[in-house]
Amino acid sequence: MSPTRAAGTHVYPLDMDRDQVDSRGRFEEYAQDALDALPSDLRAGMSNVEIVVEDEPPPGQRLLGLYQGVPLTRRGSQYGGVLPDKITIYRGPLVRLYARDPERLRREVSRVVLHEVAHHFGISDERLIEIDRY
Repeated sequence: MSPTRAAGTHVYPLDMDRDQVDSRGRFEEYAQDALDALPSDLRAGMSNVEIVVEDEPPPGQRLLGLYQGVPLTRRGSQYGGVLPDKITIYRGPLVRLYARDPERLRREVSRVVLHEVAHHFGISDERLIEIDRY
């Protein structure tokens, strides 16, 4: 189901029903490519985390992605029996910002995925800024 502003008016700049750069499948492919590009030891180190693509962030929040959970660096021996962490990539804002340039959209989706994966590994925004990876 396509989000709409008014009946028949898409929120996104391109038609989501055609095989365009912002199609759901293409967008999810970009996100999966970013995960596949991680070194195998990092992929293997990811634990109890679900990665999802949603259309929009919660109302009033200007987000491209969000990590929710307990970072690996904060999990102790008592960690267990908990729901998976969740990495959410918000399709709508990324498409609105970058869909006019398919390669730029792919790069930005990858950047957001990697940013949120870094949070899963316990890397803060402050540290990402320090290492010029924010």
